[in-house]
Amino acid sequence: MPVKVRLARQGKKGYAHYAIVIADSRAPRDGRFIEKIGTYNPNTVPQQVDIKFERALYWIQTGAQPTDTCRSLLSMKGVLLKDHLLRGVKKGALTEEQAESKFQAWVSDKEAKLNAKKEAKLNAKKEAASKALAEETKKKEAKLAAVAAKKAEEAAAEAAKKAEEEAAAAAENAESQPAEAAAPADEPKAE
Repeated sequence: MPVKVRLARQGKKGYAHYAIVIADSRAPRDGRFIEKIGTYNPNTVPQQVDIKFERALYWIQTGAQPTDTCRSLLSMKGVLLKDHLLRGVKKGALTEEQAESKFQAWVSDKEAKLNAKKEAKLNAKKEAASKALAEETKKKEAKLAAVAAKKAEEAAAEAAKKAEEEAAAAAENAESQPAEAAAPADEPKAE
């Protein structure tokens, strides 16, 4: 019986998530399986992969063949590396301690890379937010400057209009005052 490690589709239309199962290769995709060893949800960011490490390792060691997608998921979780190191121990190329230390070094390195990636994304998000805030501030300042210039222009136009009105009123007053001033001056001469 050829045994495969493969995905069984679950979820609704347009929002699929998968069970990672051990199944006979002749069984239908979503049909009968031997054991469920994990889940895979590609819809979340980042993708969510939960695998029972020991059971997956057991089935890989007993000869279950993973599909391409399952191979990448198992590799991402370190199951295939652990299998590789344990085969090296069986052949005598490594000791148990060396294999375990190599695996732990790989795990810590992977966690460091993931943390660095998360931190880089977080920093990029913060930087983008600060950049957007700076642009908003510049736009707001430009808008305020334009409004202030417009108000100053309107105030200058209003002042000019007022000055014209005052000049016109002064000119009217000046025209009416000399006639009035001239009339009293003429009266005394007429006497």
